[in-house]
Parts: sequence; structure tokens; C-alpha cells
Amino acid sequence: MKMSRQMPLNALRVFEAAARLSSFTKAGDELGMTQTAVSYQIKLLEDHVGEPLFFRRTRQVALTEAGERLAPKIAQGFSILEEALAALRADAGQLLHIDSTATFAQQWLTRYLGRFQLKHPNIAVRLSTSPYLIDFTSTQADVGIRFGKGKWPGLRVHRIMRMDFTPVLSPRLAATIGGVHEPADLLRLSIISATDPWWKQWFAAAGIDDPDLGRFPPNELGTQSFDAGMAIAGQGVAIVNPKHFQDEIEGGRLYQPFSLTCNDGRDYWLVYPEGRRNIPKIRDFRNWLLEELAPFYE
Repeated sequence: MKMSRQMPLNALRVFEAAARLSSFTKAGDELGMTQTAVSYQIKLLEDHVGEPLFFRRTRQVALTEAGERLAPKIAQGFSILEEALAALRADAGQLLHIDSTATFAQQWLTRYLGRFQLKHPNIAVRLSTSPYLIDFTSTQADVGIRFGKGKWPGLRVHRIMRMDFTPVLSPRLAATIGGVHEPADLLRLSIISATDPWWKQWFAAAGIDDPDLGRFPPNELGTQSFDAGMAIAGQGVAIVNPKHFQDEIEGGRLYQPFSLTCNDGRDYWLVYPEGRRNIPKIRDFRNWLLEELAPFYE
């Protein structure tokens, strides 16, 4: 008899998610199933093994002793399967697909990616950008670079750069008001992307609790690169991660008037599915990126 008829594989996948998340509802959300469907699959598996695997409680489930014994083995089994399939994909061609935020791709990755390819000339790179955390089950991307707090279930994460922020502007624009000597001077100029919550946080840290940002156009440009581009052109003051624009600051195209930087708890992370951690091309890129970005950790 075929394994697919002997083993309730779909029920095992549902069990793995429910055990890991301690919730039928969260497991359903992750797998695209209703809670009823999750409960049905768990019941099928319990009938198959002959004993309960979960204690059902109000708004929460907990593993029974049998479930506790089964859960790590099932998780390990799926990890081995995912790694085997990923290894087959890797053997089919050394193409590393990186999905990144637009600003990180433009301001850091494309400037230094040549170093990776000099070190690993057998790995071709495809780079795409997206403002969202991609779903690795429905995309060809091998790794992602995102900003956030680093808590994404099922993904291996590595913090690669602090996402600090501070105002920057063109030196020529600063000269139009006789220079920027204190934070309040910035409010005499146009504020780019004034609805960005970073502005309120930075001004509060600088001792200005009510900067009256509502008087500026509520523009939303979408990326730090666009904001910085407007600032370089003398169109206003932008708030960005200065590490992204170090070349522009050192070259005099942008001026960082204050050393004060803030952080809202979100940083840049390299992410990829747990089961792909040992794929050679991903391991090579991870090791290179962590080495290159070591100075930016803090």
C-alpha cells in the first residue's frame, strides 16, 4: 500500500502547526484553513494513533503527554523533508533569489553585492524588492531582507543592521536659514513625509513635544530613498537611517545636523525558512552578509 494511504500526511502538517503555535486558530491562519478544518484533521490523526494529542481548553489548546512525545519528531521530520526538497532545488542551479526592501537594496546591497560574487562566482543573483514580508511557500525567493522586530514564526532570522533614524537635509538648504543650530530650526523648513511617526519620536527625544507637523503636506513617498532624494535636491528635510546614506553624508550631498538618533524597536533582518538553513548558497550568503554588516549591528 502506498505511504499516502497509510500516513495522514495533511493531518501531520496540521498537527505540527497547531503544536508549534499552541492554537488551532493560529494554525488555520498559517495554513489557510478554517478552525473547523484544523479540528477535523487533528481528530483524524488522533483516531489514527488511538489517543488524544491535545487538551481542548477555552481559547487555548495544550499538548497531552502523547502529543508532547509526537510533536518534536513530526517537526524534525518536516524539517528534513523541506531541507531535502530545498537541496534538490539548489542542485538544479546556483541561482540565489534575494527579496529586499527597496531602500536596503539600493543603498547597501547593490553597492556591495559584487564582493559576494567575487567570493562566490558560481552563484548567480536575482534581486527583487517588496515592502512586505514575502510568503516563502508561494514565491521563488530564497531569502528576504526586511525590517521589523524579528519575530516571524517558522523563519530563521539574523539581525543585520540597526534601523536608527535622524533628520538630514541639503547643506545648501540649511544655509538658506543661516544654518541649523538647534532642532527647532528644522521646523522653519519643509518637512518631507511629515506623517512618518519617526518625526514625532525624534522631535520628542530632542525636547520638542509638539512640533505641529500637521501644517506640512501629508506626503507618503514610500521609501527612504525617495525621501533622501528630495532632501538632496533641496526640497526639504528627510528623516532616514544615516547608515544607508553614509556616502552621501560624507560626500557633502546630505547634512546630518545632529548626532541624536532614535530607534523604534525595528531593525533590518535576514530571513529564510528554518528548513533551508543548510542549503549551501543560503549559508554562503548568510555568512558573507553577517561578516560584511558586523559593524552595523550596534
